[in-house]
Amino acid sequence: MSEPRVVVEREMAAPVERVWRALTDLESMPDVVSGVDAVEVLTPGPFRVGTRWRETRRMFGKRATEEMYVTVCDAPERYVAEADNAGMHYVSEFRLTERSPSRTAVTMTFSAAPAARGKQPGVVMRLLNRLGTKAVAKAVMKDLSDVAASVERDAGPAAGPPPVAG
Repeated sequence: MSEPRVVVEREMAAPVERVWRALTDLESMPDVVSGVDAVEVLTPGPFRVGTRWRETRRMFGKRATEEMYVTVCDAPERYVAEADNAGMHYVSEFRLTERSPSRTAVTMTFSAAPAARGKQPGVVMRLLNRLGTKAVAKAVMKDLSDVAASVERDAGPAAGPPPVAG
């Protein structure tokens, strides 16, 4: 079974620091991303390597809770969050690229792989294989569109171009 990988890019009409704050303010995530129902932050303090949280979201009509942890944090340019559940290992990487002082491109890469041989695939892996990466890309695009709407609200009427799945 090949390991599914989804890459989506979205340009936002906001400075990189504002986009970084929106992506790493875990407590506010349910107010920013419509697919996130709840976030429980498990580690106090600033967002950094080692930050852990439980995120409950709707995926393909089902509620799923994953405990996520930050493994890379290069503010305000990149972070990687990982999760392990039901024999699966998930990796989400966010890269922020300043296009101009008021424009930021966000590239989100998501991958899923079996964590150990002999385990049954988790719900996300089964959905990825059954529905294809296009459905996952659509969900990621929606998340990034929600973030763009939030950060652009204070930036004025300019809106970023539509997201591009790769």
